[in-house]
Amino acid sequence: MPRFFHRALGATTAAAAMMWCVGLAHAQAYPEKPITIVVPFAAGSGTDQQARSMAQALSTEYKVPVVVDNKAGASGFIAAQYVAKAAPDGYTMLMTTNTTHAANEHLYKKLPYDPVKDFTPVTLLSKGHMLLLVNESSPIKSVSDLIAAARKSPGKLNFGSGSSSSRVASELLKQMTGVDMVNVPYKSNPMAITDLLGGQVDFMFADAPTALPQVKSGKLRALAVSGTQRLAAAPTVPTVDEAGVKGYDMSYWTAVYLPPKAPAAVTARLNEMLIKVSASPAIVAYQATSSGEAATSTPEGLARFQSAESQKWGRVIRAAGIEAE
Repeated sequence: MPRFFHRALGATTAAAAMMWCVGLAHAQAYPEKPITIVVPFAAGSGTDQQARSMAQALSTEYKVPVVVDNKAGASGFIAAQYVAKAAPDGYTMLMTTNTTHAANEHLYKKLPYDPVKDFTPVTLLSKGHMLLLVNESSPIKSVSDLIAAARKSPGKLNFGSGSSSSRVASELLKQMTGVDMVNVPYKSNPMAITDLLGGQVDFMFADAPTALPQVKSGKLRALAVSGTQRLAAAPTVPTVDEAGVKGYDMSYWTAVYLPPKAPAAVTARLNEMLIKVSASPAIVAYQATSSGEAATSTPEGLARFQSAESQKWGRVIRAAGIEAE
């Protein structure tokens, strides 16, 4: 082997070793300045509530300010693009859901970001379910009533959707029952909830953290739960399957990502931090009140999970007959 090649190889190896040492030193000092959690949905959404609980837990445990930055709109495009272009130093993270990282690529012909190449997976955080909601004054008292009303007046009933999970949940209900109902899109679920309260939309699926306060206040009626089990916080509300639509199941998940090419040592450190605070009393209490399920992972585990979920959401979206916009 030529001598110059040995020198070049040695220089490359030394450079790689130096970069690893720099990354390791960075990770050992991390965090040493404020961290920003970017959320692709509005204040009050389930993801926002979870991010604020996590921010408080991280700040308490690691003695560093952690702020939540809501960049709602465009089905998560704005937040995803922002984080994809941020410095990969561990101080800007995206707390997001299957909307941006599993569903959007099947709902839109062109995405302004790549859900795989533009991000560094950190950890899965939780899994959750939605509630099927109507206004308390609505004559619709059950899932059967909703389906009957839709069959009586095809194309007349409408539903709000402030996330891909919310929309696909209703589209799947349409597909499985053979009824015709119209989607009304919103930037986030809290905005759709506002119009449901005002009578501008007939029903919607919303994540449990956003929906439960309105249900408990008596302003909205929960007809069913989107998952396969009833929620501990609403034990009298049946699942959609129990309510007569056999085989129905639609859940969502949240996870954390860093910008692309984040140092492995920093990614591992943040993974460790998030998993630790996920087991803290404050986060456990939050999960209990929101009927969420803690579900952490390694960075590699999140990458595999995301790939499988993308395939699953693609199948659901195609089966529901939703065409990419």
